[in-house]
Amino acid sequence: MNATPEVLAVLDDLLAGAAPEDRGALWQLAQPGRELDANLVRLPPGAEVGEHQEDVLDVLLVVLAGSGRLTPGGGGTPLELTPTTVTWLPRTSRRALAAGPDGLAYLTVHRRRPGLAIKPTAPAHEGGEAPCSLDRVCPECGRMSQERAPKYCGECGERFPER
Repeated sequence: MNATPEVLAVLDDLLAGAAPEDRGALWQLAQPGRELDANLVRLPPGAEVGEHQEDVLDVLLVVLAGSGRLTPGGGGTPLELTPTTVTWLPRTSRRALAAGPDGLAYLTVHRRRPGLAIKPTAPAHEGGEAPCSLDRVCPECGRMSQERAPKYCGECGERFPER
C-alpha cells in the first residue's frame, strides 16, 4: 500500500499561537514509519543554546522567523541567521545558538535517530545493579544524551538541570 501525503502543520500558525515565553520544541514530526525527524524550535529574545554537538546526524537548520547567530565551536566566525537562511550542521561539528532581539524560530530536519537499544549488561555482583541514566534524558524532548554530563540537549537545545 502506498503512503498518502498529508499536511502535518502550518508553521506560521504554530508560531503565532505560541506564548512569548514559550521556548524549545513547539512541534515535532511524529508519524509512524517515517525516516526523518523534524522539530520547530523557538528561542525567546536573547535566549541561548550553549555549545553542543550532534555526534551521529547531520542537521539542516532553516530559519523561519526572528534573527540570531550560530557560533561554530572553537571560536569560529559567527554566522548571522535571518529568515530563509538554510544552514548545514555537519555531524560532530560543535556550535552554539543565540537568539536576537526578536527571538529566533527555526526548523531542524535530519535522518531519524536510531532508537535506544537495550544492551545486555555484565552480570551484576551481589547487591549491584546498572547505573541510572535518567540524568542524561532531556526534560524537554526526551532524547538521551551520549555525553556523560550534558549541559544542553543536542536535539532541542534545552538546558539540562544543574547537577
